[in-house]
Parts: sequence; C-alpha cells; structure tokens
Amino acid sequence: MVVGDPVIQVQAPAIFNRIFQRHGLDAVLVPAQVPVADFPAFARQVLRAGNISGLWLTIPHKTALVAELADMDTSARVAQSVNAVRRAADGRLEGALFDGTGLVAALRHLGIEPCGLRVLLLGTGGAGAAIATALLENGVATLALHDLGTRAQALADRLGGLGAGRLRVQGSDPAGFDLVVHATPLGLREDDPLPCDVARLDPGARVIDILMKHAPTRLLRACAARGIQAHPGFEMLVQQVPDYLDFFGMPDAARALRADLSDVRQALLLAD
Repeated sequence: MVVGDPVIQVQAPAIFNRIFQRHGLDAVLVPAQVPVADFPAFARQVLRAGNISGLWLTIPHKTALVAELADMDTSARVAQSVNAVRRAADGRLEGALFDGTGLVAALRHLGIEPCGLRVLLLGTGGAGAAIATALLENGVATLALHDLGTRAQALADRLGGLGAGRLRVQGSDPAGFDLVVHATPLGLREDDPLPCDVARLDPGARVIDILMKHAPTRLLRACAARGIQAHPGFEMLVQQVPDYLDFFGMPDAARALRADLSDVRQALLLAD
C-alpha cells in the first residue's frame, strides 16, 4: 500500500503492479489517501494485517513513523525520513529511504561516476539528506550543501564523520562544481525562481533536477539554452524500483530488473 495526501499523482501502483504481473508475483500495490491527522492510527492498524507486508510512504507521511521504527538504513537515520516501512518476522517495524541509492544509480546509468566529483547539493530535506549520504558513501571529493536558514548546517551536523574533510555549507553559487543536484521544490510551479544562477555553471558541469515533471522544468530549459548537460529525476525513480523489491522480499525480481530496467521505464511511460 502506498500512502500519501494527495495520492492521485503517485505513479508507483501502475509501475509496480505491472512488474508484479510480469514476474508472476502474488502482490498488489494500492494507493490510499490518508490525512496527516489520521495517518498514525491508520498505519498502526494496517500494519497489523497479516497479508500487508508494509507501506510505501510519500508526502506528507515520510517522517510520521520514524519514532516507531526499530531499525532504519543509514540514509533514513540521517534524514529522519523513510519511503518504505516493513514489518519484520518478530513484529518490529523497519524503514528505509531509497532516494540516495536511486540518485547514485541514475548517475551511473547516465555515464556520470560520482567518485571524485565536486558536487553542489541544493536542498537538504528528506530526499536531499539521502542523496548527500549516498554521494559521500560513493566517494565524492567535495560536497557543498545549500538550503534556507539553518537546514544545510543541520544536515552537515547529522552527517558527522561521514563527510569529514569533504563537506561544507555554502550559498547557491554553482561555479567550480562538476555536478549540481537540485533537490528543492523550486520548479514545481512555472513562476518559481531558478534555484541557482545557471550562467555561473562551469561549461563542463552536469545538472540533475530530481523533480519529476513531464514538461522540462525551468532549470532544465535554462541549462539546455547554455548547452549544459542536465537531466530530470525520472531515472532516479526507475533505479529505486529494485531496492523496493529487495526490501519487501522479492529478490529474484529485483535481480532481474537490475540486469534490465527497460520494463520499468516502459511502465513509467504508460503511467504518464
């Protein structure tokens, strides 16, 4: 079950149900729109059901169950946010956050090896925290964080020793970076300002905008006008699919999809 509010925009059921059918899995993913006030009681009751293995969580519920989880992966602990919760055999709840692993896998699919890169991360919310964790774990040379107020510094403090000697907090100036990852909501609306000054990007820089809009965002269009290689967030979503399958006990399907994700990309196109 994938839970959000709203949930009409969530594409996971269409994608995963096609995968379940194609791989002969006895599973179904259904959406549930649940208001914030009702979510804790709803989640506790649903997770008692013997035939429900867990929950996919989307906005605004990704932080709501953190305090009740017995275990989380590193990204989830740093972000204090999860997008998957499962019930273990002993009844304990476990959580994971796949945005970071999805982003790193997407980079490699696009021919961008993160190891050794100088990276600017714009946005340090839940997705940004997961991305920061994964980039540091995969050997970036420098990771600069930018966000409003004290959010970037708070994330730097939570990352602690993982970012020792490679991590700093700075403004949004993208000059001097090999890769800029945009992980703020700017761009969801057409009149949103750009998250950084595209004119300041180095000519060989690459940009990833994790927003998943089927029309190019203003940032992507501005990069294209300058001849800067820039990509939307769809591949990040595609690359997370095997992680979800592994997490929910479907390793054979996860292994098959890691070898060939073309079926997932096709499912995403059909879900549009």
